[in-house]
Amino acid sequence: MQNTRERVAVVTGASSGIGAATAKALAKEGWRTVIVARRTDRLHQLAEEIDGSGGRVMTAALDCADGAAVAAMADRVRAAWGPPSVVVNSAGAGVWRFLEETAHDEIDSMIGAPDLAAAHPSRAFLGGMIDTGRGCLIHVGSPASIIPWPGATAYTASRWALRGLHEALRQDLRGTGVSSSLVYLGEVSSEYFQANPDSHEHIPSVGSFIPVSTPERCAEVILDVVRRPRPVVFFPFALRLLAWNAALAPGPTRWLIARTGRKH
Repeated sequence: MQNTRERVAVVTGASSGIGAATAKALAKEGWRTVIVARRTDRLHQLAEEIDGSGGRVMTAALDCADGAAVAAMADRVRAAWGPPSVVVNSAGAGVWRFLEETAHDEIDSMIGAPDLAAAHPSRAFLGGMIDTGRGCLIHVGSPASIIPWPGATAYTASRWALRGLHEALRQDLRGTGVSSSLVYLGEVSSEYFQANPDSHEHIPSVGSFIPVSTPERCAEVILDVVRRPRPVVFFPFALRLLAWNAALAPGPTRWLIARTGRKH
């Protein structure tokens, strides 16, 4: 079994929110942690906060939707620390708008993160994981890929693409010792709603029964998946109830979401 001091994890979307909290939680448990995001200043600040000059955190400022940049980063990680055994794909972008309100570059950006931003890091590190016969890919998903809500078209499509990536990987990875996990999280008290002040009103009012979580609590959930991988995780529990309703009564659930969601 790999020694604790040798464990390596890669966390994308690490400049804030769930990604930053997850990087801190992994580092606290002794993982060598690669933190990846586009904002160089935020990464350096987080690295200093986690590790000072201890050399147990590596920063990589890049866009994870850029496959060539991710491949170069993966080479650097393997050369320094060897193959990681955990990759947490938490990079995501999005605005909640009807399709005709959404700009072309916004559509591209939302497909880029989370879908491409999960596909490229997963691809870059998967070979090493399969060679060692162990590892876990963890993708941070959204309830929009359980049941779509109105007025968030491109956002929803990108989250369904991430769900498709996870489901395909589950089939590919059977018998390899490597797992793929999709972690569905409800509303999180992060910078997202500050950066997108008109988005909160687009959440269907029926979703108000799902409690808001902190990034730190979400990081605890992700860390539990690292310790005990499983295919799908819902947090908080009320989100699981929504998923059950969508599976057992998809028609009524869609009607309720549409009825309480944003209108044109």
